Amino acid sequence: MADVKDVRGLRVARTELTKRGIDIGRCDMRVLHGTLYIKGQVAATKGAAIKDLRMEMEHIGRILRQKPDIRDVILDCQYLA
Repeated sequence: MADVKDVRGLRVARTELTKRGIDIGRCDMRVLHGTLYIKGQVAATKGAAIKDLRMEMEHIGRILRQKPDIRDVILDCQYLA
């Protein structure tokens, strides 16, 4: 059975990425023992005012590390324009 903290952390991460205009439809996100893994392709949603997607993802990673259920963030992404 999945850890409750990991499930909460994944929900928080998905909410934060969607709120900031990141399309996570083509990526795999998992939280294992407090570490968030984002693998695959990410893109900015249509109409999002994101100039540099890589820098935005790193910024979001720093924000997510401050959340109580996420201890670390590993980004293994391809950034689509």
